[in-house]
Amino acid sequence: MVSLVTRGEPHSFAECNQAAVPVADVLSRIGGKWMIYVIMALTRGPMRFSDLRRQVDGISQKMLTQTLRDLEEDGLVTRKVTPIIPPRVDYELTVIGMELRGPLAAIAEWTERNGDAIAASRARYAAERGVA
Repeated sequence: MVSLVTRGEPHSFAECNQAAVPVADVLSRIGGKWMIYVIMALTRGPMRFSDLRRQVDGISQKMLTQTLRDLEEDGLVTRKVTPIIPPRVDYELTVIGMELRGPLAAIAEWTERNGDAIAASRARYAAERGVA
């Protein structure tokens, strides 16, 4: 795989595209509206569906179900069914799901450092264009 950051001459479009497409694909999935909230909730350990729903304020049952399915499809979450009555279903981050803690923490730290500058830039941009 071609690295997004390499030394030397500028990349061709094909090289950039080859490197960026997989990254964009993963970022579009984990950057979804509810993904980060669910991932961060699961960093505390395995949780039942109802516990997750309480932790992720505002998420609907349908969206939590879809988010968990997407995370399971990507190999970031496991779903364990305990055959009791009623069945118990627990969700837990996989090893690669837990590896997201570092990158998410780095993004959170970057946001804390740069959030005010971004907000000021957005306000300046809106003012220059007369957007309320």
